[in-house]
Amino acid sequence: MGRTTRRTSRKRSKRAGRAIAASAALILGGGGLVAVNVYANAEEPPPPDVRNQSQVQGDGPRATTISCPDVGNQLPAVPEDARAEVDRRLAELDSQLTQAYARFAEAENPEDQSAVLDPLEEQRRPTLDSIRTAIDRSGKAPENLDTMARCTMRADDDGPPPQGTGQDAGQDQEQGRGQEPGQDQGPGRTQEPGRDQGPGQGQGQAGNGPEAGDFVDITSVRPNVQKPRDQRGASRGTFTTRCGTNENGKFNPDNVIVAPGVSNGAHHMHDYVGNQETDAFSSDQELAGGRTSCRNQGDKSTYYWPVLRLQNGNDEDDSGADGGGRDKNVGEIQTPDQVTLKFVGSPVGKVTAMPRFLRVITGDAKAFTNGDANANASWSCTGFENRQLKDKYPICPEGSKVVRTFRFQSCWDGRNTDSANHRTHVAFADPRSGRCPQNFRAVPQLVQRIVYDVPPGPGFAVDSFPEQLHKPVTDHGDFINVFDQRLMRRVAACLNEGRRCS
Repeated sequence: MGRTTRRTSRKRSKRAGRAIAASAALILGGGGLVAVNVYANAEEPPPPDVRNQSQVQGDGPRATTISCPDVGNQLPAVPEDARAEVDRRLAELDSQLTQAYARFAEAENPEDQSAVLDPLEEQRRPTLDSIRTAIDRSGKAPENLDTMARCTMRADDDGPPPQGTGQDAGQDQEQGRGQEPGQDQGPGRTQEPGRDQGPGQGQGQAGNGPEAGDFVDITSVRPNVQKPRDQRGASRGTFTTRCGTNENGKFNPDNVIVAPGVSNGAHHMHDYVGNQETDAFSSDQELAGGRTSCRNQGDKSTYYWPVLRLQNGNDEDDSGADGGGRDKNVGEIQTPDQVTLKFVGSPVGKVTAMPRFLRVITGDAKAFTNGDANANASWSCTGFENRQLKDKYPICPEGSKVVRTFRFQSCWDGRNTDSANHRTHVAFADPRSGRCPQNFRAVPQLVQRIVYDVPPGPGFAVDSFPEQLHKPVTDHGDFINVFDQRLMRRVAACLNEGRRCS
């Protein structure tokens, strides 16, 4: 039933002692010279494209990617009978952008922006018209859809767009408060983003990232994690569900939440644990009847996130496939060392059980071009998890492992299991008080922790939409609650009674 992309595991042998040779990231001022960040096994020579990588020079920053308005985030309300058509059209916009980025990356003259942007605008206009028509049949489409047809070029070191541009401007997603990525990095340690990076130049083996400025030494970051204090009546318990690390190799580039019914709707590869029947075409009924990798068979939930790849010159089995090489996601997929899925309570009161088939997305896969209003990436290293990075990958010291943490939204509107933009039916509690917004109720909060045993230093990246350049800020996680209702009531009870359950 579920379409599964499998691979032959090439995970580095721990017995080999992780002998690694790192190519240094060279960053100079003035012309902005940048050398590529890569890793190679000490027993293997670097790949040819790494050995012969030339440095890039120029007078100023050049456009490195395409930025388009995120139409999906501008659709807080879509009539139910139009939802399927709108989702398909939104996925069509993503495919158009992916194709345009490929033309840009391969262009002989990438500075001729009109050669890329004008055809892209011509493609987007009828798609936006179809979205308007679908919504207008039963409701009223946003008046500003016409303004979203035009895309722009941007440089890698441009600042993000203003808050609220292409975002849910009215939604206060406080997931990243208290995190100051890359702060106080010390003299000689700050890694400034590379300049003058034309497409395919001075970047990772896919030609579109990562680059030197995407990494920071975790030991140079000050502790920055802040949590609200538990108040009287807090739900202090925990519930841990054990669902493995995707050691059986279930992957696909679909996104059943954002692009249901669309193959390769994500344009990047996802790791899956939990429900083994999940793909773009899975219905709630199919998920409810599916197999699960979770030890407790009452949890058939779907947990998925972009894979992490080692940029070591090795290709995966998907190097010529959708979501992989065709979408500029290349490198050796890393099986997590650990995956911990824990549900926690509210610091201010009791929680109510989640509704079955609740869909939650945390983070923003397009945060590099959208801005960070919905970003929720948290990167760190074992032994340093009181220091979280939002827009940088961590360089961990020898013996420390890379950690990705997702704290999902913990407030539910009490009515809907999804929303048109997949965000407004859930919200984050206030980071200082721990309280949910008005008319929202606290539910068990999923805290997802993923650990990787990768070589110390730069040389890895998460999969992304190609125009997002594998930026760490684009990291995100997806969850569909398919707990047996009786088991979910037990989860809530464990949290409310202060017990540790699994």
